[in-house]
Amino acid sequence: MIQVNPLSQARADAPQIVPVKAFTDNYIWLVSNGEQALVVDPGEASPVFKVLAQHGLELTTILLTHHHQDHVGGVTELTQATGAKVWGPALEVLPQCDYPLSEGDSVDLPVFGLSLSVLDIPGHTAGHIAYFGTFGTSPLVFCGDTLFAGGCGRIFEGSPEQMHQSLGKLAALAPQTLVYCTHEYTASNLRFAVVAEPDNTLLKNWQQQVLMQRANDQTTLPSTIAQELAANPFLRTQQATVIRTASEWAQRPLFSALEVFSALREWKNGFR
Repeated sequence: MIQVNPLSQARADAPQIVPVKAFTDNYIWLVSNGEQALVVDPGEASPVFKVLAQHGLELTTILLTHHHQDHVGGVTELTQATGAKVWGPALEVLPQCDYPLSEGDSVDLPVFGLSLSVLDIPGHTAGHIAYFGTFGTSPLVFCGDTLFAGGCGRIFEGSPEQMHQSLGKLAALAPQTLVYCTHEYTASNLRFAVVAEPDNTLLKNWQQQVLMQRANDQTTLPSTIAQELAANPFLRTQQATVIRTASEWAQRPLFSALEVFSALREWKNGFR
C-alpha cells in the first residue's frame, strides 16, 4: 500500500499529491507544485483554505467528478476567494463549471505534472466522470465515488449494469495505476470483502495492514488497480468463491458477472 505524506517543504519544487481531510471521512486530493495548488472534489472550503495558508499556495484549479454536495460544497467559496477555474462533468449540475467534460476529453496541467483523460463512469450519479493519466511518470486515476479501496460506490442515479460497466473501465487501466478515491471507507469495505471471499489470503493480509493504519490515524489511500483486481470483490465477480457466496446470500444461482455484481451491491447495502 502506498502511503501519502504531508506536503514536504524539502521538496517544494516537485509536484506532490496529499489528502486534505474533510467532514468525517472525505479526502480532498490536493496537488501542489510548491506555489500553486489544484484540488479534487472540495466538499468544503475551510480545510482547503487552511492548507493553502499553511504552505503559501495559490489555488488555481478545481477538478470535480460528480455533483454530490460532499464533493462540490466548497466550490463557490473557493472560486470566489481565489478565481480558480473549474473542470467537471458536462452532464451534471454543478455550482460552477468553466470547462465541462465527457469521455474522450483531456485535461493537461503541466504546471502540476498532470496529463489526464476523462472517462464517463455513471452509476453512482448519472454523469459521474473519472480523470486518468499520469502524474509525472506515475499512472493514476481520480475516480470519485465509483471505485473505492476494497469496494465501490452506492448506486443512486444509475443502474447496476451501468456501475458494473463503469468499474470495468477502471479495472482495465494499467495495473500500477494509483487509485485516488475520495472516502476513507477501506476498513469497512474490507470487512465485507472478507465475507464475500473468505479464502483470499492477500485480502486478509490487506485487511490487517489497514487495521494497523487506521489505528494510527493513517490514510489507507491510494491503492492500485492491481490491488483492487486481487482483492476487491466488486472487480472479482467471476471468481468461484465470490460467485458462491453471492449466490448463497441471494438464495438462488447467479449465472453472470452482472448478476453477481448486483447481488454483491445489494448485500453490501445492508451489511454492518
